[in-house]
Amino acid sequence: MNKYLPLLIVGAIIGVFTVVFTVAYALEKNKKESMGFDRHMSDREIIKRLLRYARPYAGRFIAVFVIMLFSIVYEIASPLLVGHIEETIKGKFELSYLFTIVAVYAGILIVSLVCTYLQALILQKTGQKIMSAIREDTFTHIESLSHEQLNNIPVGKLVTRVSNDPNAISFMFTNILVTLAKNTLVIFGVLAAMLILNYALTLMVLCFVPFIVLFTVIFRRFSRKVHRKVNDATTDINTYLSENLSGMKITQIFNREDEKMEDFLEKSNALKRAKFSRMMVFGVFRPIVYMLYISSILFLLYIGARGYIEDITFLGQVITSGTVVTFYMYIMRFFEPIQNLAEQFDMLQRSFASAEKIFTVMDIVPEVVDAEGAVELDDIKGEIEFCDVWFAYKPDEWVLKGVSFHVLPKQTVALVGATGSGKTTILSLICRNYDIQKGKILIDGRDIKEIKISSLRRRFGQMLQDVFLFSGDIRSNIVLREDGYTDKEIMEACAYVNADSFINKLEKGLDEPVRERGNNFSAGQRQLLSFARTIIHKPSVIILDEATANIDTETELLIQDSLEKIKNIGTMLIVAHRLSTIQHADNIIVLSDGKIVEQGDHQALLAAKGRYYKLYTLQFSKQQLMD
Repeated sequence: MNKYLPLLIVGAIIGVFTVVFTVAYALEKNKKESMGFDRHMSDREIIKRLLRYARPYAGRFIAVFVIMLFSIVYEIASPLLVGHIEETIKGKFELSYLFTIVAVYAGILIVSLVCTYLQALILQKTGQKIMSAIREDTFTHIESLSHEQLNNIPVGKLVTRVSNDPNAISFMFTNILVTLAKNTLVIFGVLAAMLILNYALTLMVLCFVPFIVLFTVIFRRFSRKVHRKVNDATTDINTYLSENLSGMKITQIFNREDEKMEDFLEKSNALKRAKFSRMMVFGVFRPIVYMLYISSILFLLYIGARGYIEDITFLGQVITSGTVVTFYMYIMRFFEPIQNLAEQFDMLQRSFASAEKIFTVMDIVPEVVDAEGAVELDDIKGEIEFCDVWFAYKPDEWVLKGVSFHVLPKQTVALVGATGSGKTTILSLICRNYDIQKGKILIDGRDIKEIKISSLRRRFGQMLQDVFLFSGDIRSNIVLREDGYTDKEIMEACAYVNADSFINKLEKGLDEPVRERGNNFSAGQRQLLSFARTIIHKPSVIILDEATANIDTETELLIQDSLEKIKNIGTMLIVAHRLSTIQHADNIIVLSDGKIVEQGDHQALLAAKGRYYKLYTLQFSKQQLMD
């Protein structure tokens, strides 16, 4: 009995670890159930959806699999060759024969290295293409979401979905899946070779497999949870940075740098704790598998040494020095893939977590979509009609209440009213940024829901109060990446709105760089570029939503003439708080609390002495006081 005492001690230690981890697994499961924690998508569903991106490259993956088989030969054959060398040296030694065996070993090694290189080359190219396809699909889907949906999703979260998450998925295709397949084949190949060589020692090694499986199952539960925490914390900090870096000027103006830093540190520490938890889970599992590996080596050396020294057999099998050497290498080959499988599974969980985040965004059903049978418009006259339109951003909180009006082609109509009266909402509904709940909106007598959204918006030109300029240059911001415009046409549009007055003074003209959000230009200059952007696309309906609010009096005078010219292009809808800018409108619609309270031209409304008269008189009095 004493001769087996060392083996019993090792077995007892493994048993203690097994009990501890089983209890931890049970407690974590109960905690998970009490918290209502669940996974939104199963692994099967995620894999099924990811395979759609891999299917076009099936031929490449098959080629990689064939190449991988050659590299596996080295893993299985090299221990046999080393064991044979041990037997050769121990027996009748012939140097020429030894050189032959070493040459065979070197040849197998070189083939394995070449195969590994080719495998990596093919997979990297394929992985990048798959990652690009996922990014494009995600970005395209985000573009299809309505304004309301985009308002409800933090920009930082969308940035993470498009930029960071596809990287993890690419790594899965370039490394994880192939490595998982290779390690699995190596495990079965090594196991078969060990059984052929010495089934008794193989049975001894297999005694450790149930413990490996048990620890892997436990590790899987913990790793999935910590990966989700890391992903959520990363998204939170990206969202925070995206918002606060954009609003840094406000933070500085109100001297809130310290408070914002505290918020940032809190989110940063949350990410640190999540990553530390992930490292702890992985840091515990790896040594456990290594302990099993060392234990199996100890068992092998103990049994092999006793059999060799005392000239005894183990379960009827003779143990030679060559067998011990071969099994020593095979055990390493057996446990190393298992340990790598755990590592790869850790990475696979990261990829699945990232894929789940991406698919969650892609599963958002766009609220504003083309109706079945929607038509493409060749051109529109610009006749607009609202028929008893009701609209609410939130259920039962009506922003528009039975609004009806009619705009004739090439008319200029102004919308006037207090903040929140529904002016900007009307403009958004015409372009189908939102869908109405009741009533109809007609363009040239056709319901806008019967028109393709892209075709509808192509006929509109919008100039907003908050002008958004993209990073690039002036030219790209005017044509918006659309080809076919010459510099002459672009400058003609700029001259039409007097934007050429400052563009010609710039060192690079149309090639002048535009920094993020156009912060290297004044508010007035950005607005003039917005006017030029609208004019060059020759819209049938022009929308101005407080478009002159950020322009100084001198600049406003410069574009008044341009606005008169624009009237000849098509229908014009104007929202303006400066009533002086809309005096020449064909029709002025006065809104209050989502309803039209009066409408008519400037003189008629003044004569009626209603709400418009009060607004105009109030502004006129303020202007006199300022003068």
